[in-house]
Order: sequence, then C-alpha cells, then structure tokens
Amino acid sequence: MNYYEAIGLPKKLGIYVHIPFCLSKCAYCDFNSSVPGSKDYMSAYVSALITHMESYRWAVGDGYQPDTVFIGGGTPTVLPSDDLFRLVKAIRRIFSLPRDAEFTVEANPATVTYSTLTRLRRMGVNRLSIGMQSAHENELKALGRIHNRHDFSRSFRMARDARFDNINVDVMFGIPEQTMDSLLHTLTYLTRYSPDHISLYDLKIEQGTKFFENYREIAPLLPGEDLEADMYLAAIQFLKDRGYVQYEISNFCHPGKGCLHNLKYWNCDEYLGFGVSAHSYFNGQRFSFTPDVEKYIQGVTVKDSPVRITDECDEIGERERIGEYIMLRLRLCDGIDDREFARRFGYSFEALYGDKCRRYVKMGLMTMQGGTTALTPAGMFVSNTILSDILEFEDLGRWKLS
Repeated sequence: MNYYEAIGLPKKLGIYVHIPFCLSKCAYCDFNSSVPGSKDYMSAYVSALITHMESYRWAVGDGYQPDTVFIGGGTPTVLPSDDLFRLVKAIRRIFSLPRDAEFTVEANPATVTYSTLTRLRRMGVNRLSIGMQSAHENELKALGRIHNRHDFSRSFRMARDARFDNINVDVMFGIPEQTMDSLLHTLTYLTRYSPDHISLYDLKIEQGTKFFENYREIAPLLPGEDLEADMYLAAIQFLKDRGYVQYEISNFCHPGKGCLHNLKYWNCDEYLGFGVSAHSYFNGQRFSFTPDVEKYIQGVTVKDSPVRITDECDEIGERERIGEYIMLRLRLCDGIDDREFARRFGYSFEALYGDKCRRYVKMGLMTMQGGTTALTPAGMFVSNTILSDILEFEDLGRWKLS
C-alpha cells in the first residue's frame, strides 16, 4: 500500500503521449519518429490516441488521479494546430485533470507560433520543453537540427510572452565539433534567458541512427571521453554558480521547478503511456505498444481488428523491482534512503550493497552519509559502469528484514 492509499486518497498517475512525427530525423535520434505524412494521416493518429485514452478511462477510474501530463516525441508542435488543441482538450476531459496539474508539451524552435503557444497556455498547458541543443550553427548542422539560434531566441521570447513561466531547454554535450569553450558559450547564451529548467544530455551514439552508420566519419569530430567528463563537471559548476540546482544526472532547475512528470519515472511511480512505442508502468505491470503507426491506428480504431497493439507486457518480479528502483533512484542527487528502501522492499540497502558502494566512496564516485547513498557528480558521469557492478548480488532470501 502506498502513501495515498494509506490515507484514503487516489494514487497519483502520470500520463505520457507520444507524437512520432518530425520535419526531419536528427542524426543522433533513436526515438520512434518519422517525417510526417499528410494532415489527414496525422489527424487519424490523434483520433486513435484519443480513442485509446478513452478505453483506459475506467481502468484509471476512482483509484487514480492523473496529475502530470507530458506530450513528447518526435515533435508535438509539428501536428496541425487544430489536432494538437483537440488532443490537449481530450486529455484534460478524459482524465479529469486538476487545474494545477503539470502539463508539458515538447516544442522544436522551428515549429512553434505565438498563436499556438497562447492557445496552449489558455488550455492549461503550463510547461514547455524546447530543444535548443547548442547555440552554435556548425554544431546544430552536425546534429541535423532544422533550427538555428535565432529560431530558439524567437520561440523562447514568444513562450514568455504567452505567459509560460515554466520552460525547460535541452542542451547537448559531447557532440561533433564541440569544444569546452563552445559548450560554455552555449550555456552562457542560454542562461541569459533564465529558463526555469535545463536538461543537459551527453550524446550517446545508438544503433539505427545516422551517427552510428557514419561513425568513422564523425569519430574524429567528437570531443573524446576525457573531455566529455570535463565538460560535464564544468557545466555542473557553471549552472550551480548561476543559481541552478542539480537534482538528477541530466537535470537542473531554479528552486521549485523540477519536472514532476519525470520524477515519477525516477521514483518508480506509476504512469500510462499512449501512442506508438509508448511504455507504461501500471497496476504492477510494465507494457508497451507497437512502434508501427499504421498498426496502432488500425488496432485502436477498427472494431474487432485482429491487430494487437501491445508489444510487450511483463509482471514485475521482486528482484526486477529492486533493480529498477536502484538504477532510477541513483539518477537523483538525493540518492537512496535506506529507511525508504526498507519500507518499500523489506531489505536493508546497506546490507545488500554497502560493501560494493564503499569501494566507490573511496574512489570519490559515491557518498554514504546519514543512511543515504548517492552518486557524486564524477560518479554520475560513469553511472552505467557503477550500476552494472553493484546490481549483481546474491540470493535475496537471507537479507529479508523481520
């Protein structure tokens, strides 16, 4: 039983909606996205999303109260504006969102207009996430971005004029042609606008991307791992000096402006995802939907369709729940509290993992203080290596607390 159930209130729930359309595919992107088809095609997809969400209305029922929404992609703002407004209106209606629910829409600087932003704000969208990535034209071109620095400036000012007071901006480091100086220049340029939240992502070259296919060509243009680590630590200090609080490996904010929706993922709270490739954690199950847009539309909208839209569905076992919790909580600067871990799982985190964690404490990569274990900034940069080590543990049985 969680806290909300214990005091007789509905459990909180996040809603994610995936828009798989972009004007062009960025060279680094491994998300489910494609060049949009006709307006009718995108409209049919939005209609399928709404139908799909309607089918979950009773599953959510009185037991849950959705309190965060994130429309991501892809590029949600590439949708015809009427379809985007129709989607926002349907989400608020179907899930009976409270007025103060955090409602985020992702936007590309090249695909937003003032009239669209104004309308979204009036409809209750109160958080915007803008993908800037870099303030340098050569770096944007290398990434395959369709916008320039002027587009970002224009879109950010329009968002403020439309009365958005919670704006995130995405920035990348470790990208082709980037130097320490150019990264710090990007952050200097960005912080002059004083966004409420900054997401700082390290470039990862994934299979299926243009960067992966052309790796030999771009490899000489990449900063290299040692310089990337220096960039990350320098960016943390730079943002700290300007009043931004780091609360997660890649996320920084002004006080009180952390992303409540993404915190649901990192705290292993429940959420429902709708659309192609969307993932959910709901009622003790993890499941996802087909990555094929046409199959998704047909499976949702055609009565008695033989097409199954569920791609994967798994019950989450105890070991997996523990592993996921550790992996996600250690992304947060707050780390893992041993008392909360024991309350959730009935085990002592320190008893299970203390010996391995103490090795990383000696290396300056972790801290263990007052019953809390967390990664240091240096540890966050190599978190995958640390996690793959400490998550190998013996049988749980003898560690169960009485």
